[in-house]
Amino acid sequence: MKIHQLRYVREVARQGLSVSLAAEALHTSQPGVSKQIQLLEDELNLQIFKRNGKRLTGITEPGQIILDLADRVMQEVENIKRVGEEFTHEDTGTLTIATTHTQARYRLPAAVKEFMQRFPDVKLTIHQGNPSQVAEQVRRGEADIGIATESISSIDELLCLPCYQWNRCIVAPHDHPLMQERVLTLEKLTQYPLITYDFAFTGGSLVNKAFDEAGLTPNVVLTAIDADVIKTYVGLGLGVGLLANMAYDPSRDGQLAMRDVSHLFLPSTTYIGLRRDGYLRGYAYAFIELLAPHYNRKAVEAELKTHGEQH
Repeated sequence: MKIHQLRYVREVARQGLSVSLAAEALHTSQPGVSKQIQLLEDELNLQIFKRNGKRLTGITEPGQIILDLADRVMQEVENIKRVGEEFTHEDTGTLTIATTHTQARYRLPAAVKEFMQRFPDVKLTIHQGNPSQVAEQVRRGEADIGIATESISSIDELLCLPCYQWNRCIVAPHDHPLMQERVLTLEKLTQYPLITYDFAFTGGSLVNKAFDEAGLTPNVVLTAIDADVIKTYVGLGLGVGLLANMAYDPSRDGQLAMRDVSHLFLPSTTYIGLRRDGYLRGYAYAFIELLAPHYNRKAVEAELKTHGEQH
């Protein structure tokens, strides 16, 4: 059994059972990937993948167990590499952050700027997606740190550290009737078309919960993952924007009026997500502390140790 064989089977599973896509991702040949998987199956005397002719059609029951173990093995191999890099090239390397557009656009810039000044030889990459995509990237080891709200905390493999809380506001043209209301209510919001985040009305959302508990159905006419897109369409008169308070900047968004609606919704919590079994470089701890000063390296390591023992 070879480490590269485990890497191959894991990548094939990640690529939806496409050997050609796995070979491309691994920078090797398709026949080479197929041969190594076959050699591993022969050595183990079982099939990892179901087949229809030469085409892979699924994962067998023992194959799923092997894939789970392979993922753990490859994570530990990556950890070993990072230990070596930590003690030989302390302030050089890469750091990949997965986060949502709102966090990347409105919350991270100050921390990113200071981090790049302190660690000029670290290549920082930011991947954007919705909260579920962010959590999945960290779980799969494609990102070192995930920063997102709500659903990221539901992934068992991740340690999620509460970073900060935020709530919501509505934006609309200055002459919109809602901006003239003395008191805003959920019922008044339902009287107008709403433009909001595309994950805001999925299961478990605090926004969805607030309307459900009030027995109301909002008239959502357009959704987007980008707060700037929401504001653009609000500016075109297509609806009232419901977005994070942090996403409204008076100096840039002055053409729109803003009303705080924190009294209508429970606050949301943004989490920092880390793999429980991952090894973080020193500069990764530094980035976390820049974003959430209450989590220095000692505090994060204590959380990883505590939650690691519980699992």
